[in-house]
Amino acid sequence: MIGPPGSGKTMLARRLPTILPPMTLAEALEATRIHSVVGALSPDRPLVATRPFRSPHHNVSESGTIGGGSVPRPGEASLAHNGVLFLDELPEFRRDVLEALRQPLEDGEVTIGRARSTFTFPARFMLVCAMNPCPCGYAGDPRHACACSPQKIRRYRSKISGPLLDRIDIHIEVPALKYDDIATKRAGESSSVVAERVARARSTQLARFAATGPRHPVYCNAQMGPQLIRRFCPVSSQSDEILRAAIDRLGLSARAYHRVLKVARTIADLEGKESIQPSHITEAVQYRTLDRTVW
Repeated sequence: MIGPPGSGKTMLARRLPTILPPMTLAEALEATRIHSVVGALSPDRPLVATRPFRSPHHNVSESGTIGGGSVPRPGEASLAHNGVLFLDELPEFRRDVLEALRQPLEDGEVTIGRARSTFTFPARFMLVCAMNPCPCGYAGDPRHACACSPQKIRRYRSKISGPLLDRIDIHIEVPALKYDDIATKRAGESSSVVAERVARARSTQLARFAATGPRHPVYCNAQMGPQLIRRFCPVSSQSDEILRAAIDRLGLSARAYHRVLKVARTIADLEGKESIQPSHITEAVQYRTLDRTVW
């Protein structure tokens, strides 16, 4: 999420756990094992039954993020396994910390090598990031003048590398709220209603991937590999043309192509649709344009 200060980016991220689907027993046991290794379980809460939400400060080290130390132990990425890892003020994090997230985002695990041994920790999490469009926060804001030079803005945004951005499925702008939006008395859709819709979609996905096997279980669309994408994300000729145009005009990578299909499959699941429609592809594609139109 990219937007000016006070637009609600952090609030949206922190409300995310209220709409996430309940953990399965297998997911809860996976998370519990990780938290027990670092001594993060309390006597009155021996099982991690709710999805973890980790929000490390931007001065966190690489070993604190992905794990390490003289006696290797899990870091924030593994503690967020089956939950959310939230990075607020993304460009403020060290470059090596951000680049270290590329492996878990791709493989769902972290491998730490030592002279005599290698340690692998699970790290399948939902990465959620928030940042301002520039150092002062007001680039592109019609109500505030930006005090940053083009060079300063470019240097600020270049802290987020293309390979990392390519691994993030959805890039959205969060505009500043107007007075009418803040003061409105209209009730929006409640989190409980959204959570029910998400839970139905996740149940559909669990049934879809039930035959993937216990060794490498797949719990949701985001965890599909190329083989499962080909099997469960067939598209019509019209949808195929939309994807072809997106790749040609927006310069999307092969990785982005697969991520668009997974997002479109999820949109279809949320709507209760059996197959991916052209409208689902179009919506998924427009979530990938931030790094081209703003960056």
